[in-house]
Amino acid sequence: MMTLTDRQRAVLDFIARFSEEHAYPPTVREIGEHFDVSLRAVQDHVSALQKKGYISLIPKRSRSIRVLKDERAQAVPYAVRVPLLKGLPPAGQPLLCEENVSSYIGMAEPSVQKGTSYFALRVQDDTMRGAAILAGDVAVVRVADAAEDGQIVAVSVEDALRLRRFYRESSRVRLQPEDGISPPVYCQDVRIEGVLSGIVRAY
Repeated sequence: MMTLTDRQRAVLDFIARFSEEHAYPPTVREIGEHFDVSLRAVQDHVSALQKKGYISLIPKRSRSIRVLKDERAQAVPYAVRVPLLKGLPPAGQPLLCEENVSSYIGMAEPSVQKGTSYFALRVQDDTMRGAAILAGDVAVVRVADAAEDGQIVAVSVEDALRLRRFYRESSRVRLQPEDGISPPVYCQDVRIEGVLSGIVRAY
């Protein structure tokens, strides 16, 4: 579709908002009154919007304008409520069971992507401070059951859900903290709950 001028975009936005609020579109006169312009000016804008494919209308009929493409929708990023977990659930319960959710946090693009599931956990210590992850931070995790070497994952370590850097070695998996003090955890296999997507920090 052809691009709009600033005034054409403003007229289109007004038509879309008016239609949502009243359940019917505005007349040419109502558009003119809103923008304090002549009916001829409104007709020119409406005609341009129709030619560019943004609206349709039936000539000589009142309230016949229909929005075909609402540009406001393009400006609204994808957003989702991400469950903030209490930790590891009781044995036999799935990680994201209702009993294991303490609250929800709102996240939007680009931190989250449509079609992908996420959960969040509160960081309990500074064992990942070398990766700029501190106690009290909220880690947003993309649900996944596999990871690439070097990625930071959420896994069960010492009966708690923690973040560790993941490495697959010849016959084992190494879960590496990043504080220069805590030793790595070695295991034959590990259940990855997700891969770190982002950090939310309150100052």
